[in-house]
Amino acid sequence: MKIIFFGPPGSGKGTQAKLIAKNLNILHLSSGDILRDKLKDGGDLSIKLNKIMSSGNLLSDDLLNQIIVDKLNSKICSNGFILDGYPRTISQAEFFLSLTKNKKINIDKIIDFKIDFKTVQNRILKRSEQEKRDDDNLNVIKIRINKYIEETYPVSKFFSNKFSNIYHLIDASKEISQIQKELLKILKKGEN
Repeated sequence: MKIIFFGPPGSGKGTQAKLIAKNLNILHLSSGDILRDKLKDGGDLSIKLNKIMSSGNLLSDDLLNQIIVDKLNSKICSNGFILDGYPRTISQAEFFLSLTKNKKINIDKIIDFKIDFKTVQNRILKRSEQEKRDDDNLNVIKIRINKYIEETYPVSKFFSNKFSNIYHLIDASKEISQIQKELLKILKKGEN
């Protein structure tokens, strides 16, 4: 099964991706995790990534696309995957759709985690306290939410229009177990 998760930071998509991936025995592909793994690989790409990320800049769409292609072409994705955090821009979405067409990869489900931003803010601040994360402060949260609204939300709208038959909205304000139950119901519907 091949799945895409959309949603703002703090919506719980990463938590659910881990749970669902384990349940369905597929790979959870978090763009952040992939980048951190690439940094450990060594080589030219790792050096380039380290330079960009340590300066506080974001990766170009081309570079992130290349990294995602490498991962999707690997054997570890042969059983299926959940994409979490990619595509984030219209440019990445166009590239990804071209890739799926050329490689004959069919996306089975697209899940969009809907939640109000006040709840997101509270969740991230709580996580910051629990995990002692300095990067989850109010300023950073506002920047991340604005980035989501400007760049990623239009991508989720694009996918909802283009793939309305496999696109599903999830109320991400519910409890983790309730969301997981709803997701599994959606994902298992249509399986043989």
